[in-house]
Amino acid sequence: MFHMLILFWLCCCHLIGVFGAETNETQSVTEGDSVTLHTDVTQIHKDDEIMWNFEAKNTPIAQINRASGISYNDGIFRDRLKLDKQTGSLTITNITTEQAGLYKLEIIAAKLSSKTFSVSVYARLSVPVISSNSSNCSSSSSSSYCSLLCSVVNVGHVTLSWYKGNSLLSNISVSDLSISLSLPLEVEYQDNNTYSCVLNNPISNQTTHLDISQLCHTCSGPPEDSVSLIVLIAAAAGSLLIVAAVGIFSICRKHSKTDQEVETPEKEITYAEPTFYKRNAYKLKVKQEDHVEYGTITMR
Repeated sequence: MFHMLILFWLCCCHLIGVFGAETNETQSVTEGDSVTLHTDVTQIHKDDEIMWNFEAKNTPIAQINRASGISYNDGIFRDRLKLDKQTGSLTITNITTEQAGLYKLEIIAAKLSSKTFSVSVYARLSVPVISSNSSNCSSSSSSSYCSLLCSVVNVGHVTLSWYKGNSLLSNISVSDLSISLSLPLEVEYQDNNTYSCVLNNPISNQTTHLDISQLCHTCSGPPEDSVSLIVLIAAAAGSLLIVAAVGIFSICRKHSKTDQEVETPEKEITYAEPTFYKRNAYKLKVKQEDHVEYGTITMR
């Protein structure tokens, strides 16, 4: 009797293994790429049926059997699904973060089996940007330092890091979506080491190398290129001032000469009034008449 119980228990375990076995598989992919979920079936038989479910929507999305063929209920996938006629494997093209999640495969054949896939979709990484902040430049008696900032925008589930050669200096991670990240670094102006800023997620990375000569300058004064540019600007400004001064002088001289020519005849007309002389002549005639003496005339 005891042996019969053991045999019955072993049979139950075998049946549970046939009808309830699940194998989990994890896949990670970049947004916009394609991912294939494999059934591990080499050939679909006549009475076999394969069904794919998207757990987030709790609904079948694709089904295939040799009798009725292939059918899709793609919904949010919008014609991105493709089933392999021979194996039943499912390919999702141009995948988006909306389509990340659990996918369940059910194979109904001589024995029932299932398999679950966990698909992670990561946004495509942008290239980190390195910039300098000259206002934070500080000087000491022996060396000068340059303050740098490595930045990225609209990222999620990433890590931003500064490296000196192959050695990690600092990093910052974020798990939210659409977040902007910045990571500072201070280096010596005369530093000849290789620095790089790296943005990465579990499946890809983007790297920007630091060019100290382009971004960092000593605090004591501007770089040589800046000095040359200032000299050229000053020379050009001086030439313009000289030309402007000569032009203004010529215009003023011309206007002065014209004013003199116009004022000359006005002065001559002012001194040509004859009224004064007529009045004097009249007074003189009257004066002479006042002193006339009359004498006696004797007739013979």
